[in-house]
Amino acid sequence: MNILRFITAGSVDDGKSTLIGRLLYDSKSILADQLEQLEKSSAKKNDKGEIDLALLTDGLRAEREQGITIDVAYRYFTTPVRKFIIADAPGHVQYTRNMITGASNAELIIILIDARQGVVEQTRRHSIIASLLKIPHVVVAINKMDLVDFSQDVFNNIIIDYSKVAAQLGLKDVKFFPISALQGDNIVERSEHMSWYEGPTLLQFLEEVPVENDINLNDQRFQVQYVIRPQTEDLHDYRGYAGKVQSGIFKKGDKIKILPAGIESTIESVEIGGKELSEAFAPQSVVIRLTDDIDISRGDAIVGRDQGPELKSELDVVLCWLDEKPLQPGNKYYLQHNARTVRTVVRNLEHKIDVNTLQPLEVSTPVTLNEVVRAKLKTAAPVVYDSYENSQTNGAAILIDETSNSTVAAVLFQ
Repeated sequence: MNILRFITAGSVDDGKSTLIGRLLYDSKSILADQLEQLEKSSAKKNDKGEIDLALLTDGLRAEREQGITIDVAYRYFTTPVRKFIIADAPGHVQYTRNMITGASNAELIIILIDARQGVVEQTRRHSIIASLLKIPHVVVAINKMDLVDFSQDVFNNIIIDYSKVAAQLGLKDVKFFPISALQGDNIVERSEHMSWYEGPTLLQFLEEVPVENDINLNDQRFQVQYVIRPQTEDLHDYRGYAGKVQSGIFKKGDKIKILPAGIESTIESVEIGGKELSEAFAPQSVVIRLTDDIDISRGDAIVGRDQGPELKSELDVVLCWLDEKPLQPGNKYYLQHNARTVRTVVRNLEHKIDVNTLQPLEVSTPVTLNEVVRAKLKTAAPVVYDSYENSQTNGAAILIDETSNSTVAAVLFQ
């Protein structure tokens, strides 16, 4: 059974937390004690006996008191068809960095739109982030249809407006759903109020959307996380390289290259739990053994001999700034690229990117929290990477402050 990781996004009060609560509630993924606590908490907020499904995801006290989402909340549920990991992202502008964090591993994004409001600024902002992060599947859930009398015209007009945004951003797989998260229309069960809608329910689509096709099975990329040397009597000469297949397929006999050293070798075996596999593919975690004894360390890359990624010390990147302290050219950081960490300095800032239009803006003021900027980095050692457009796994990194060890930026290689 495969897993779908998706994130919900949208403006404040568009119903993101309620939608997730509805998915959990109607799919019977709530335990009895959770349901009991939910009913008690709901009773404190209203005396109508209605269950407030948003309380399932708003876990912080400040979120419950203010009725907003501040931090990214993760929830898990399973149907007979698929497992799901949901990230509920904040809608407020000042929490955009949390939304970027939650979306970084998502294979699908649900962008909620209030049927009464239509496409608004936050809709565009979250769509731009989906575009920057190359999220392959976009679901536009037009919520609160019950407040516009389940009007097909309202639904169609929002489709027209959002389709212009999607075309501008190059969003490819975009699907539209008319829903009411509060009442459950077209979430798990089909709505009796919108007979004009002939598509699947939201859950049915989430169960069926293909994610296997999003995995790159062509370019061989494997980064070493740990070198296994048992040095026991039975395994005296054993040397294996443990890590996660980022893309491509690895099998015995493959001609490979070790980067950044550039040394060539051949795969002797690919193993999981001490048992040899015929082949391994993304995103499996495996142990690779080579025919040659080579000095390989954590962070080194094993790639196809004729499928070399970029190997550079001067990097063109897009930075999504996540820190309260502004970014200044010349600042030094650690660049954490999967299992590899190198020192880096921000050489210069080319331009900011307007998160509402994607247009370049002159860098006349310091780069502050939630801003996106095109920049150049200089690293102390070469980095093995692909462009983010070609490989989300090998094309992303983070910047870490040397003194506080806090993550200050998401990095997208260009």
